[in-house]
Amino acid sequence: MNTVDEYSSCTMIIENTIRHILILIFLFGSKNNGQNTEGRKSKWFGIGIVRIANNICTGLNGLDGTCYTRFQCQKADGFSSGRCAQNVGYCCIIQRTCGQESSLNNTYFSNMNFPTSVTSGGRCTMTIKKCNSDICQVRIDFLSSNLAQPNAIGVCNSDSLIISGGAGPVPILCGDNTGQHIYLDFNGNSSIDIITSTLDGLNIGRNWNYKVTQIACSCPTRAPTGCLMYYTALSGTIKSFNYGASRATNPATNLLGTRELVNENYGVCVSMAPGYCSIEWSSCTDSSFIVSDNDAAINPPRPLFGEDCDADFVVIPNPYFPNGTAAPSDRICGNRFPTVISYSKPFVLTVVTNGNETSILGPDVGNIGFCLNYRQRLCTADTASVIG
Repeated sequence: MNTVDEYSSCTMIIENTIRHILILIFLFGSKNNGQNTEGRKSKWFGIGIVRIANNICTGLNGLDGTCYTRFQCQKADGFSSGRCAQNVGYCCIIQRTCGQESSLNNTYFSNMNFPTSVTSGGRCTMTIKKCNSDICQVRIDFLSSNLAQPNAIGVCNSDSLIISGGAGPVPILCGDNTGQHIYLDFNGNSSIDIITSTLDGLNIGRNWNYKVTQIACSCPTRAPTGCLMYYTALSGTIKSFNYGASRATNPATNLLGTRELVNENYGVCVSMAPGYCSIEWSSCTDSSFIVSDNDAAINPPRPLFGEDCDADFVVIPNPYFPNGTAAPSDRICGNRFPTVISYSKPFVLTVVTNGNETSILGPDVGNIGFCLNYRQRLCTADTASVIG
């Protein structure tokens, strides 16, 4: 699969059959003067039944599709990209755009004429509906998500991405979120809307392409409740929404400002692998964690903990430093991130930002968010004593 991390979609598999491919041919010998022609005996040819399971396939264009018959693909308003099921089926790619909907697995939602950029203002709504009643959740991969940056205090006032209708809140997003993903439960049988709004008059190009994977209720890799992001690999990299290595320029004002988005409160979860009892969190680089206290000219690079983190911060349950000393608090902010280890289960990191990127202590307009690496650690004999 073309995703940013390892995961198993465990999507529903619907058995379908190419019907009535059963041919009985009886060859009756012709008579010649009332006699059967010598060597001409009755024969039967059977071409059996061909079955196609609607499994995930990879098209010639590298996109994930569903193995369908030609008729099924046409009925789904998809297009064929290569063959599947031992060349009996067709790898059907499903693409939708603004004003359209889909209840089919592995649907790609994109702007009109993607990858051509959108330069005008407008509103693009794409709707996700359940494949069937056995579906509980979707994973939305942001294969491409390039919108205008927020204003100087982190508000998406030019462009915005709003995902609504699910059984949990999703923060309003903007800026560059290519490579990110979210998990969202269906709210009963209600549909989920992906709404992208762009402001007219900005001399920038935007584009978006989202892959939607539907996940069955009984799927073992379904994300736990409360996990907006979910990772299953032993190690990986996690970035905040619109993370960037430097400050951003808002195209509406041409002013430098924060990349950190306001009003966020979500969980990032890592599935604990068998035989692994702790998780280590570390900064991607020395300067890849700036969520508050950004002015290094006044405040030297340092991590902050506890009550010093009253606006924007991350929470890691019961963190320990690598030397075994307990960290002062589970709430961490500042402009540097210390390597910490957590033995608490499940493995989770919570992200919180307040309503703006200014405070009575000074502006936080230089915040860039965070990039953190995680690594699951094998269980050891002294794990129990550390936990205790």
